[in-house]
Amino acid sequence: MKSPTTSPARPPAAVAPASASPAPAASQGARLGWLDALRGFAALVVALHHFGVLRMVPHGAAVARNFDLGLFGVMLFFIVSGYIIPASLERRGDVRGFWIGRFFRIHPALIVTVAVALLVLPAGDGAVRVLRTGDDLASVIANSLLLQDVLGVTNGMNVTWTLCYEMVFYFLVTALFARGLHRHSAPVAAGCAALALVVGTAVGEKLLTPDAHAVRLLLLVVVPVVLAGFAGVLSGRPGPTGAGALLLGGLGLALITLNSRAPWYETWTIFATMFAGTAVYRAQHGGRGRRSSLLACAFVIVSGVLVGWLYNRGGLEDHTWTLSWTSWSSAYLAAWAVFGLGFLLRGRRFPRFLTWLGAISFSLYLVHLPLKHALAPLVGAAPPPSSVLGRLAWTALYLAALLIVSHLMYRLVEIPMQNLGRRAQRAAARRWPAAAREDG
Repeated sequence: MKSPTTSPARPPAAVAPASASPAPAASQGARLGWLDALRGFAALVVALHHFGVLRMVPHGAAVARNFDLGLFGVMLFFIVSGYIIPASLERRGDVRGFWIGRFFRIHPALIVTVAVALLVLPAGDGAVRVLRTGDDLASVIANSLLLQDVLGVTNGMNVTWTLCYEMVFYFLVTALFARGLHRHSAPVAAGCAALALVVGTAVGEKLLTPDAHAVRLLLLVVVPVVLAGFAGVLSGRPGPTGAGALLLGGLGLALITLNSRAPWYETWTIFATMFAGTAVYRAQHGGRGRRSSLLACAFVIVSGVLVGWLYNRGGLEDHTWTLSWTSWSSAYLAAWAVFGLGFLLRGRRFPRFLTWLGAISFSLYLVHLPLKHALAPLVGAAPPPSSVLGRLAWTALYLAALLIVSHLMYRLVEIPMQNLGRRAQRAAARRWPAAAREDG
């Protein structure tokens, strides 16, 4: 399975999405508790997957051959992001505010994690590779843009591949919003699923970057386009905002079409999954098209299961870091099943531990693999201890350290930076008042 934001991971997640617009029938805590619980659970599953928990339990190898924990966690992340991210943009009605919020939500925690890991981990360690790729300039640029996985560049951290797909999703959502097409998520989801199902493996991977020289050339094109796009969406003026959004959306679409590192069936299943999450939100909040939204979601789920059976075999499973088509298909179906259960229970209050876990989920997602690499030599736990007691002790130590470090990251980095982001949003709205009205 791919290492997340594998995913994440993806969460890869964004892994920790912003809140949606208010639902009058439920209190604030109940309204968001189910989402917090889902993403916290997803982050913990991904961490346990990379920890190798299935290698420590009886019959774990058989389970792994038929169910991929990492894919399950990452796809659950993607569904939650798809549900909540477009709602956050629409609630704001402000493209610039959305992007300022995204930057302060993702980059500070990511930068701190990478910097600390580079200082702590030995040079040969593979958990963090942003300055260990042989082309550090390309690595820093691509990973800073969070487009590395579609630019032919090694992920700076294994888990940040999902952030790349999240970033492209933001590009696409922003473009649809700027053109007034954001309510058409159901046909977009169905179209992505159809591409995954019909095209499958017919289009190759990394068509634009077969070698390091091509990566440099592609960066020379991509970087100015990204900068121009962000100059537009951050300008606060309707015309440049629309033009910048289309630039970013067009770039994202071109890169995932021609240069994804993942096979087409996986790439388009990811975007079908996120837009299907948005379709669930549309169906929940009424209006016309509820039936089409539900039909699109059903098609996406069936397609996601079928592409595993059709394509994730014959060696291609190595490209998705899964072990078989059954491990893909069962994990994908289970991600939707768990999301559906959370949705059905959305009016209930969830245990505080789960909502807290959701709050720290992004930090947990980022730090879990570097932390494992840092702890293992200290306790002699690589490979895993052979005794049951040793495995239990190692697992308990890892989980305790992971929760403590993630909580500290959340309190000391995430919360202050998110507060700073909110001040930056308010300052931008005061300085350029039109930005608060442009898309409302």
